[in-house]
Amino acid sequence: MAFDFDNGNRQEKRKNRLVRLAIWIVEIAVAILLGFLVIQFGFQKIKMYGESMSPTLIENDSIMVNKIDYRFSSPKRGDVIVFKQSGQEHSYYNVKRVIGLPGETIEIKDGLVYIDGVKNKEVVEVEEITNSGLAATPYKLEDGEYFVLGDNRNSSVDSRFASFGTVVKDDIIGKAWIRMNKFAFIGNLNRRKEVEETETPSATPIGGITVSPTPEAK
Repeated sequence: MAFDFDNGNRQEKRKNRLVRLAIWIVEIAVAILLGFLVIQFGFQKIKMYGESMSPTLIENDSIMVNKIDYRFSSPKRGDVIVFKQSGQEHSYYNVKRVIGLPGETIEIKDGLVYIDGVKNKEVVEVEEITNSGLAATPYKLEDGEYFVLGDNRNSSVDSRFASFGTVVKDDIIGKAWIRMNKFAFIGNLNRRKEVEETETPSATPIGGITVSPTPEAK
């Protein structure tokens, strides 16, 4: 009985090609899935719109958002957060600084922010506020509700205004972590000199790994 070795070799080669193709398809699918998971649950890059966070962040700054931190903890006072408010018509992300935490009472008087009757210790250089808005009288925050302000205090639409309101935790995408276009940890930007002299910015935990902040790139 004769065997067609050429035909057998062709079938073996065809089988090997199909196996390699299947492996290639699986690798692409895994890469796409990992990319989706990183964007969905880990990190995301966005662009800054407007000047409401100037001089800390300015128009077109590229921001890396850390979406992991707030899965294990809550925003802290002074954090710069990225959020997208439910029910708002615009499709872009908002970037503001957390000032008031759930359960606290916020009041703005004589251009300064008071929290539960105590003057807020600003961590960044900001102007005195000329328009107190809703916080001209004491404003108590509900559970899961945050009062946010732009660092450009007199050119920012934020929680002082009824059209914007407070931010609820479910609307927060993550923490504004790194400025990418001129590399710097955002927590280090525009800090008040007396704050820089008396404390060191805390390290940032990322998925169980602690990443220490570095000085702003020149």
